[in-house]
Amino acid sequence: MIMTYRNYRILLRKEPEGGFTVTVPTLPGCITFGETIDEAIDMAKEAIEIYIEHLLEKGEEVPTDGGLLEYTITIDAFA
Repeated sequence: MIMTYRNYRILLRKEPEGGFTVTVPTLPGCITFGETIDEAIDMAKEAIEIYIEHLLEKGEEVPTDGGLLEYTITIDAFA
């Protein structure tokens, strides 16, 4: 098997009770958690690998971040 590399953008959200929730926007439903940023990133790597393995087992296409455009939008806050 030839090893290929894929890049995925992850988003970490600091939780009020502690730790970080991680989502992978390109992989719907791929969400994990870690007590520290490093642990959250490690958990994200593992979650992505499992997610991709599952897709491959089902014969489905593996989405990538290719062609992804990212913007940050600022709006007036409604307090």
